[in-house]
Amino acid sequence: MLSTAIDKYIYHSITHFHSKLFDYSIRLAYRKVECVNRLADVEHAPIREILRRFGIKKDIEVSLAADLPTFSGLGSSSSFTVGMINSVNAFQGRFVPKTELAKAAIRMERETLRETVGFQDQVIAAYGGLNLVEFSGADKFVVNRVAISKEKMNELEGSLMMFFTGMTRCAGDMEKSKLNNGAPIKDGLKRMLRLVDKAHALLTGNGPLCAFGRLLDATWQEKRSLSPTISNPVIDRMHDLALGAGALGGKLLGAGGGGFMLFFVPQERQAKVRKALGKHIEVPFSINAPGSRVIHS
Repeated sequence: MLSTAIDKYIYHSITHFHSKLFDYSIRLAYRKVECVNRLADVEHAPIREILRRFGIKKDIEVSLAADLPTFSGLGSSSSFTVGMINSVNAFQGRFVPKTELAKAAIRMERETLRETVGFQDQVIAAYGGLNLVEFSGADKFVVNRVAISKEKMNELEGSLMMFFTGMTRCAGDMEKSKLNNGAPIKDGLKRMLRLVDKAHALLTGNGPLCAFGRLLDATWQEKRSLSPTISNPVIDRMHDLALGAGALGGKLLGAGGGGFMLFFVPQERQAKVRKALGKHIEVPFSINAPGSRVIHS
């Protein structure tokens, strides 16, 4: 897998709660506020199970804030899990290495929460950076930093544009639809894996980056063939409008069905692409961002 972290974050704040002063012992603030006395009464399943995993049953306050919406194909669910586990460990006075953090998040999502998710989002959220990640089974991975020059990194970042489709979806549901596709998905994934090697060679070699855009598009064509639920008329139209305006390639990020589309566009063509996709919100971003960090403890 070739992947990068971007400079969009979920912020976790965990503090001791003086429950003797109130009529509840646990307070959570996210898109809603929960004030309960028993951990079992917490509705937010990931928070509930992470607190349970670390033996926290009362006298805790958790507040969340995010730069982007959930269910948008940018790994927000796994980023939340990674950040929450990192934050709880810091709250209890422990430092967690990146590998251990990623594996703890994978186990929490796949084993405890029983979510149909992969491994990649947890790894990139824990490690950050621009990486080539090699997987060899559950909980087994090697993270290799991409050896790319500063000039090429800047060119890559300056050529990427991201637009919101206006739709969100549950990644687990999308992954289930792919798994139901049986044998054809395996062939498609093998072809996508070969494209990863080509993209890595482009980033680390001396050739022009324009071919990266065409590889991005080839990856999208393979991905959308994995399941009929991955794309839809809105996504297809965004793709066609962007390429018609000068983008060299583009793909939907995440599991499919909604979220954000990423395009590779030479800088001199970006104004036309921006105009063509004027009905969709563009979100500027930087790549090679750091992974989960404890800001204050």
